[in-house]
Parts: sequence; C-alpha cells; structure tokens
Amino acid sequence: MVVKNKAFSTCPSHTMAALLSALAVLTVVNAQAYDSGSRAEDAFSYVQPLNTTILNEYGSSPAVYPSPKVAANATGGWEDAVTKARAFVDKLTIEEKADMVTGQAGPCVGNIVAIPRLGFQGLCLQDGPLAIRVADYASVFSAGVSAAASWDRTLMHERGYAMGQEFKAKGAHVALSPVAGPLGRSAYAGRNWEGFAADPYLTGVAMEETITGHQDAGVQATAKHYIANEQETMRNPIYTVNGTTTDTDYAALSANLDDRTMHELYLWPFANAVKAKAASFMCSYQRINGSYGCQNSATQNGLLKTELGFQGYIMSDWGAVHSGVASIEAGLDMNMPGGLGAYGQAFGAPSFFGGNVTLAVNNGTVDVARVDDMIVRIMTPYYWLGQDKDFPTIDPSTPALNTFSPVNTWTREYNLTGESSRDVRADHSKLIRKHGAAGTVLLKNTGGLPLKSPRNIAVFGNDAAEPSKQLNQKNYEFGTLLAGGGSGTGQVSSLVTPLHAIQERAAANGTKLVQYFLNNTEIIESDLDDLWIGELPNVCIVMLKTWAEEAADREHLSVDWQGNYVVENVASKCNNTVVVTHSSGINTLPWADHENITAILAAHYPGEQSGYSLTDILYGDVNPSGHLPYTIALNGSDYNAPPTTGINTTGYYDWQSWFDEKLEIDYRHFDARNISVRYEFGFGLSYTTFNISDVQAEAVDDKITAHPEDRPIMPGGNPALWECIYNVTISLANSGDVAGASVPQLYVGFPDSTPAGTPPKQLRGFEKVYLEAGESQTVGFELMRRDLSYWDIISQQWVIPEGEFTFYLGFSSRDIVEAKKVTVLSA
Repeated sequence: MVVKNKAFSTCPSHTMAALLSALAVLTVVNAQAYDSGSRAEDAFSYVQPLNTTILNEYGSSPAVYPSPKVAANATGGWEDAVTKARAFVDKLTIEEKADMVTGQAGPCVGNIVAIPRLGFQGLCLQDGPLAIRVADYASVFSAGVSAAASWDRTLMHERGYAMGQEFKAKGAHVALSPVAGPLGRSAYAGRNWEGFAADPYLTGVAMEETITGHQDAGVQATAKHYIANEQETMRNPIYTVNGTTTDTDYAALSANLDDRTMHELYLWPFANAVKAKAASFMCSYQRINGSYGCQNSATQNGLLKTELGFQGYIMSDWGAVHSGVASIEAGLDMNMPGGLGAYGQAFGAPSFFGGNVTLAVNNGTVDVARVDDMIVRIMTPYYWLGQDKDFPTIDPSTPALNTFSPVNTWTREYNLTGESSRDVRADHSKLIRKHGAAGTVLLKNTGGLPLKSPRNIAVFGNDAAEPSKQLNQKNYEFGTLLAGGGSGTGQVSSLVTPLHAIQERAAANGTKLVQYFLNNTEIIESDLDDLWIGELPNVCIVMLKTWAEEAADREHLSVDWQGNYVVENVASKCNNTVVVTHSSGINTLPWADHENITAILAAHYPGEQSGYSLTDILYGDVNPSGHLPYTIALNGSDYNAPPTTGINTTGYYDWQSWFDEKLEIDYRHFDARNISVRYEFGFGLSYTTFNISDVQAEAVDDKITAHPEDRPIMPGGNPALWECIYNVTISLANSGDVAGASVPQLYVGFPDSTPAGTPPKQLRGFEKVYLEAGESQTVGFELMRRDLSYWDIISQQWVIPEGEFTFYLGFSSRDIVEAKKVTVLSA
C-alpha cells in the first residue's frame, strides 16, 4: 500500500509526540508527487520489476519500492565484506541498529557511535572535496575544477590518493568527497568549483579516478551531491519558528528534468562512481521532480540501487532529511548529522531516525530486514577497506576545530587517544605544487610568457599577497584565493602566495626590482605613472580573484573587487601586461583582446602551493598544459540555465526549476545554437605546438548490435555498457621546440536517426600525453558501448542509433583537426 501523507513526509516541524504518532500508523509513506506543475514531455521514469507505470511527464517522480537489498551474492570484490557485515548485524540489538543508521554529535563532522562490546570503534565522517576541513596540520589540495582543468587521469588518482592518506591519518573513515553534483548546468552555480567539469564524460573520469585514489588509501569515498543539485539558491525549505515549533513556509526548489537528460547528463558521472565501487553516496538537499532527494524512491531505489547496482550506502546531506519512514523506504540508509540537540537544530531539523527507528521496527511500521540491509550496506565498505584492523584513532585535536558539534552537545563518549595535532601532510606540498600548475590554463600568449629575466616587475591586485587570516571560509578583500567557501574548503596550515613566489624567483633570476600594489581601489583611481618606481616595468602581473561558496550562487561572472577596472588601468600604461585569475570557474574577461595584454592565465583554485604553481608556469619551468573544463562566453547573458531566483512565493511548492535546456548545457548549448565564444570548452595553449594526423577507427567486434546484451547487473549497471566496442587511434606530434604535454580530445557526433535534442558533438575521449620536442606518439581512445549510445525512454535502455557517426579529433571542442565518419552497427 502507498500512503501519501504530506504533513509527515515533507515537513520537519512536528513535535516529537506528533512524529511518533505518525510513525505508529504509517506503513509505507511516499511523498514522490507533491509537485503541482507537470509538463507533457518525455518522462523521467524508471521501470522496475514490479512494472512501475511510465509517466509521460516530468515534474513528478514515480514510486519505486521496495528498497533493494544488497545481494546475497554481492559482486565486485565485496563478497567477503558483505558476509562480515551480515555477521556483525546479527549481533546487534534494535537500539544499536538505530545508532548505526543515525548520526550523533561528536568530534567529526559526522559521527556513527562506537559499539565497544563488538569491537566496533564507530565511524568518523569528514569534509571535504579538497582537504580534511576539520583538522590542523593538513594540506589544502587543488579544487575539483583545477583537477578537471588538468585533463590528467594520473593526476586525478594521485590527488585522490594523497587526500585519502591524510583523512586516514587523522582518523577519518569516510571522506565526503568527490563531487559530481553540481555538474555545471549553470555557469553561476556557487559550488561548481567543488565539482569537476560542465561535462559528464570528463566529470565521470575524474570521479572514478578520485574515488579509486581515496579508497586505495583506505578511506571510504562519498559521491555527492546526488542528484540534479545544480544551484544553491533555495536548496532548503524556508522555515518560520513559532514558539516551540517550526513551520515550513516553502518547500525547497524542485529540479525538474526528463528521463533522457537524467541519464545522459546528470546520472552519467555517478555511474562512474558506482563502477569505481564508491562506498557511499550523499543525497542532495533540493527536490527532484517534486520529491526531496533523500526520500526520492525513483532516484535512490530505482536508478542508483537497481539500475546501477550500487551496493554501498546512501547518507543524507546535513539536515536534508524531512521524513522518517518515507526516507527509509525510499532508500536512505544513514541520517546525517542526526539532529540531536543543538547539533541537529543547527541544520534546521530534528532527527527523524534515532529512537524513531526503534519505535517503527517494534510497531511493525518498518520491517527490521530493511534496517538490517541499511547496516549491511554501511558496514560492507568498512570491512572491504580493512577499517576494522588497526585504523588510526580520531586525532584528539579535532573536537576543538569542529564548531558544528561542541563537546557540550555530545551524548556519547569517543575514543580520542593517540597523538594530538598529527602532522599528516608528508611531502604532499610537492604534489600540490605540481597539481596547481597542471590545472592552470594559458588562455592568451602573444609573447609575454614565459618570463626570462625582466629587470623590473610590477605586481598588481588584491589577490597577490597573504590573506588577513588563514581560515579560508569567507570572502575577503586582501589576500590570495586558493579555495572557495563552505564545507568544501580547507584550513590552511601553510600558504605560498603569488607575491612571495614571484619575489623569490625574481631574486634568483637577477631581477633588480619587484614592486607591488595591492589595493584595487588605489590602482583604479591612480595615474600609474605616479605609482610605480622609476621606469615603466618590463612586465606588469595583475592578480585577480573570484569568490564562490556553498549556500549562495554567483551574482555575476566578472572577476571580483572591480578587477576589470584594475586590468584596464594597468594595460592602458603597461605594454606587457600578464593577467592571472584565481577563480571558482567562469569569468567573462571583457578585456581579453586588449593589445597590451600579452598573456592570460586561468589558475583556478590551486591549493596551498599557489604561488609556486604560478611561477613554475610564468617562468617556463612547467609548460602549461591545462585546458578549460567549461566554456568562457563573450557575455554572461550568452549562457542558458541560470539559477532559478526571484520566485513570487504564493504557494508551498512555488520554487520550480525546469531543466528545459535538456542536454544543451555549456559547449553543447553554444554548439547547438551556433553562438560565438571567447574561449571554448577544452581550450588551452602551450609554449609549444602539437599536430594530429593519421586518424584510424576500427570496431573491436564485427557484430555490434543496437541493444546491449542483457547481463546481470554489476556495480555501474549492465557490464555490457562498459565494454570497448570501437578503437580510435591518432598520431600525435610535438612540432615545436619545447617539451610539453598535449591533451588530444575525441568528440562524437551522433547519426541523424538519434532522437531530437542530441547535441552536435559530445566529449567521449581524452588523453594527456607528454612529448619531447619533435617527438611523436600513437595515442588510442577506447570507446565503450555507453559512449556511442543514447538513453531510449521507451525501451528504458541504452541504444546505439543507426547511421553514420562522426569522430572529431582535436585540441578543444572547436579546434577540430581531423574527422572520421563510421557506421558502427553491423546488425
């Protein structure tokens, strides 16, 4: 039976008595269809073995029950771990089972309490995607956007592994990393920098490599924020406090999208995450087709646990749970942070799990078998990664840094033994320096770079020097940016600023004068001839920055702190102006064509070795090889899909975001609409030149069918989708006189028989290749079945279309050097 109960399933405002009463009477709660706006479009639907009805609209979400159990014959190397997890669950009391699925206040950002009688030390969950945030003596790595800009699979794994080492050494079992949501639907989204690229293929590769890196180091990875979490504005409900109760005035924004868009864009990189055996997924704040992400049975039970064969556990984002039974039956396995006392109230809601789970099981509202499966899912990665054996204790210095969960809110004891304030950074500074340079994109160079030995250097801009404080949580006028804000940031223990690194390198190169001007207002309002010392500087380096953070979307795509005016004033006087941006992502750069601007570097958020990463590029110690993981348009208005804002709130469900652009985001949009851009997706210059020739394409199998073979689901879905069916090879040559790395890219144009709305071309392969001057190499691209398929909403499977494909080879989405046409199907 499906019972729709709006009050219980969507509102966290009830008193405990009312909540317990609701739990006692409900059997199965489904809150999937509380969205007043539906459209006649191709459905976001999911066909399960129970023959769920396919909806012919989106804006509503079908019910998919029951929540699938971890198979008795678990696959992918988790078999022994599942056996251990089941044995552990068999020994638990019902109260202990409730503890295992409910976060509680404690030293970490998220805590599952210990069960000493069983030798279980609990679980410590820590932010985030570029650093272990609640920690001292830990590194701040480059952001996800920087890792994506490297287009380097090896670097992505290397970064993930080093981060995992630090998490483990601090006693964190679970890293709340990496991020594929937001994907980058909107150029303005406040958390795009935490993720990777505005492309599912590149993001999918980054997810897989990062997850493998984390878990190779012995730490559980968390793929987040699942799914269609593409803006910060109105991501949570709006509450009004009335005495001792809290009323929900407006439900959170609903991301409304069709089935094909869901599969081909937003689910794509999460499929990579499942294939990489991610331990956990984090469900998102907003609603998805009318249902909150953490109680959406279609996305959790249907897409993730059934279609993709996910065997790990789904945890909530902090405070994203708005129901008890509804969330449990819809597939949620762990409630974070748990909501006890002031800790939970800080996130806007009490706990819907905890003692309510015990009550629900005892009165038959929830089958204990469902709770058992939740815990098996939680404990399987724990055993698989060997976290039951000699895992480091939580660093005793952690509680003092965790402002979300002060010690006076704790209700349980924690094992805080061992060395305090452990220095876990090892030699990671070398990696961070290398990674920061690799994620820097050379956008323009008319001879300004690399620097030789300029006699007189002038540095301009408020991004050049030290911040006023080390904790990188808020925007600030003076000081370089190495990361954005919110849960995805890091606490800096060591920082090399651009100004420091330039001064150090200039001294070593015999430069006589490095002068600097850090006040943007002064630079804008001054005649620069009255500012700088003596003669015109040989080179003027302008340092600009752009802030972005969790819980807010960007208001514009310009650089911050009037940076455009800084550039224009400097370039009006200095005929060798080099501009560097430290940014969360897209900046429109209206001054890019100025004749006195000889070079532009997009350095993104490079991490704590920011200055050295920059000087390595400026002086040519590292040949730039970064490429844009997004498109830089001529104007902010050229982008589609801005965040949904300014709703006339007259009803509970007014906040609706319709993904009407469907598959056309970022370069897909610009290509489909034939819109000129400033710098296209995949663009990046080098100090040398590269050529592509001799394109070859060959089928791996001479009997490629339109539909994949029906095989038992493995982590990642039908394994047939992940098999190579076509090989493409090229000859890549370094035709210049400097060694460097190139990133040849493969885009696929689908046949005309593919359903309407298919983008003109889509990224389906890339490799980063280092070549000495004059060297050439054969580079291969393996195309999997999924790469050459579209999602068919009728048959509910991936289908290779009939007709002629075009394989485009080049160095960006618009710098296509060679093209090869092939007919893939043989039957």
